[in-house]
Parts: sequence; C-alpha cells; structure tokens
Amino acid sequence: MRIGLYGGSFDPAHEGHLHVSTTALRRLRLDRVWWLVSPGNPLKDRSRLAPLADRCTQAARIAAHPRIAVTGFEAALGVRFTVQTLRYLVRRRPGVRFVWIMGADSLATFHRWRGAADIARLMPIAVIDRPGSTLTPVSAKAARRLSGARIPEAAAITLAGRRPPAWVFLHGPRSKLSSTAIRAKRGTRRA
Repeated sequence: MRIGLYGGSFDPAHEGHLHVSTTALRRLRLDRVWWLVSPGNPLKDRSRLAPLADRCTQAARIAAHPRIAVTGFEAALGVRFTVQTLRYLVRRRPGVRFVWIMGADSLATFHRWRGAADIARLMPIAVIDRPGSTLTPVSAKAARRLSGARIPEAAAITLAGRRPPAWVFLHGPRSKLSSTAIRAKRGTRRA
C-alpha cells in the first residue's frame, strides 16, 4: 500500500488541496491520500482556528474522492508536531510505504519545523508546485540541505518505494487558491 500523507490546518479546505492530492495520486501512483487535519499549527496563531470537527467536516466535503480520506486523529493522539504523527504511523504500519506531501510554499519554511530532518529520514517527500513558489527548490534552506536526496521529476513514480531521505518537486498546473486568502475574503482573518 502506498499512502500519501497531506497535513495542514485546512482552514478552510478548498479545491487547491484537492488538486494537490489528485496530482500526488496520479504522479506518484499512490493508492490513497490521507488528509491529516491538524489540531493546530505550532508556527501559527491557533486562537482563531475554526473547531477541528468543523474543519474535518468541510474537508470531507471538498475531498469527495474515493481514494482520499480525511482524519483529525492527531488530536486523539495528543501530538503537536508532524514528526510525532509520522513516527506513530511508521511504527503502527510498517508495511505501508508512506510519502509526505507538501506544497512548495511549505518547503520554504520546512527548516523551521520541529524535527524536519527526522521527517526527511522517516519517509520520502513530494513537494507540489504552488504559485510564487516554483523557484523554492533552488532557494529553500531545507531544499539545499536535502539537495543530494532530490530525485528527477521523471522518476516521481518511484518515490514511494525509495529509501528516505528522498524527495521530488512536481511541476504542473498550479492552484492559486489559498486558505489565508479565502479567510481574508470572508473577513475572518486567522493566522
């Protein structure tokens, strides 16, 4: 089983999240993608975050795809950091080939994540192009640190079977949608 893990606040979830997921399903030949709706991002203000149950319900509506599952199980685990979740999943499901999925905008700050180096050692990473972030693989601190582990985009279908650290940057159609912009348009500015 090849499962992509796509974490985030999903506040709100939108078609751009679905675009990233279907791109990963297709280009990485994944069997499933799990949306890990976070109880809160340690790098952002959590005080204005919509309730987890509401975000999961809304994400499930957007992710209406037979190979995408939405879960908020991190709250039940009591974890704060992505690396804790990924360690748990790797221990619990040793036969699954997991791939961490992130947008290129997240790669720009990946070096600030707690346990970023451990995440890269736990599972391969797929970075999906985002508007304004196409040059991120060249300029991001994490991308420079992991430059020797980057595989050619033409080899993306092999990513799930590779030993970490391994990562790929996937170019292609990009979604301009952003949760931050959607909240701003609604007048509900959250971090």
